[in-house]
Amino acid sequence: MTTLVTEKDDHDDFSKGEDRPRTPEAIKAYIQKKDIQVVDLKFNDLPGLWQHFSIPASELLHYDKLEKSLWVQGIGFDGSSIRGFKKIQESDMILKPDPATAVLDPVCKIPTLSLICDIYDPITKEPYSRDPRYIAKKAEAYLKKSGIADRSFWGPEAEFFILDDVRFDQTENSAYYYVDSVEGTWNTGRDEKPNLGYKPRYKEGYFPVPPHDTLQDIRSEIMITLRKAGVPVECHHHEVATGGQCEIDIRYSPLVEMADHILMYKYVIKNVVRKYNKTATFMPKPLFNDNGSGMHVHSSLWKSGAPLFYDAKGYAQISDVCKWYIGGILNHARAIMAFAAPTTNSYRRLVPGFEAPVNLAYSARNRSAVCRIPVYSAEAASKRVEFRAPDPSANSYLAFSAILMAGLDGIRKKIDPGAPLEKNIYDLSPEEKAKIGSVPGSLEEAMECLEKDHAFLLEGDVFTRDVIETWIDYKRETEVEPLKLRPHPYEFHMYFDI
Repeated sequence: MTTLVTEKDDHDDFSKGEDRPRTPEAIKAYIQKKDIQVVDLKFNDLPGLWQHFSIPASELLHYDKLEKSLWVQGIGFDGSSIRGFKKIQESDMILKPDPATAVLDPVCKIPTLSLICDIYDPITKEPYSRDPRYIAKKAEAYLKKSGIADRSFWGPEAEFFILDDVRFDQTENSAYYYVDSVEGTWNTGRDEKPNLGYKPRYKEGYFPVPPHDTLQDIRSEIMITLRKAGVPVECHHHEVATGGQCEIDIRYSPLVEMADHILMYKYVIKNVVRKYNKTATFMPKPLFNDNGSGMHVHSSLWKSGAPLFYDAKGYAQISDVCKWYIGGILNHARAIMAFAAPTTNSYRRLVPGFEAPVNLAYSARNRSAVCRIPVYSAEAASKRVEFRAPDPSANSYLAFSAILMAGLDGIRKKIDPGAPLEKNIYDLSPEEKAKIGSVPGSLEEAMECLEKDHAFLLEGDVFTRDVIETWIDYKRETEVEPLKLRPHPYEFHMYFDI
């Protein structure tokens, strides 16, 4: 559930955060005013996890000229230790903080200024091609250069689970996982001294008030903390699955800014719930037989302040530009999934029967279609496309960029998405079902699709061949192949007595 762009919205009021500086000079004054002791430098590895190290705040204060400062010269780090980055013989890299991302860190007890950094090569002084944030910046630049639009807005809905216990292990002779939540319907018979009931049944966790929803105050604290950190949260609620599934919705932002927000979103959620001796996971499918966690991604294109996706006479009031954008996403969806659903666990979620969209079709209201056109509002400015296949294990910089590049390819080539899917997919005849494509069935298949279909990502040098090849090799070597080697616990149930 998300909203996206209206003419009367003042986006800046939601994104500045409390007393937030945005230039090097303003940051110097802010450090002194707030008695900031530490500066935390954050950056994104290739799979999508924030990495960081910290320096004394004085390092940002003591420079005579800007060109001699950390803002311009950067600070070195070892790239060989970061997933998907440099080899050991070429390990040195440079971080340069982006002053527009400065915010009082919402987690640290010691007053700490958080800065998101861009990554540079120390020899060439050029941005590092595998830096996910740089790829997203190039996607935004390519959008403007294309002449199709000059701005895009993004509104992801990242779901997650808040759990009370998680244990897992893998050895040569054993393998198991165990997750638990006081909300889990599997605990209705447990002696909790006392057990108070009120545990959402499977697929019945959507919107019940407390005491069914035990996480209201925790989500409210997360929401308040995120807003203080400059992340424009709109609402929060319990989600469909039992066992603590939640969603906190962020108001629309441009692509790079929204990807920044998603990393702060994960950071705050994980740390706030830890205060309550709980843990949070963005793993797409942590529970068997209930809904997984998706990240439905809403996007729209604008030019000269006008929305491009609206046409009062079109199907669901969408323009030809919007239909072509959808056509591009559907045409390249199987390749996009390599970035948008990038884990082996992602494909445990993408199965029929759990509200997970697997059908390569579009519709105004049919949630089994991979692309949906929300009809909550008839305003031109709110018209957007919802791509429902991604999940929150994705690196948002890469996933949003891949979706945008596919949509732009569709507009450039005027790709017709065909007729919308208005029927219940389960009521279709075998002949009708055979005409509808589906997302890949595994991460391995998604990587094969990306190998075959990635020319659209290379336009404008947004993604490079090196990035795509590195991504495919990394996923195969560290995720696909290791999983193939290990017996699955359920295989013992099926085969031990044969």
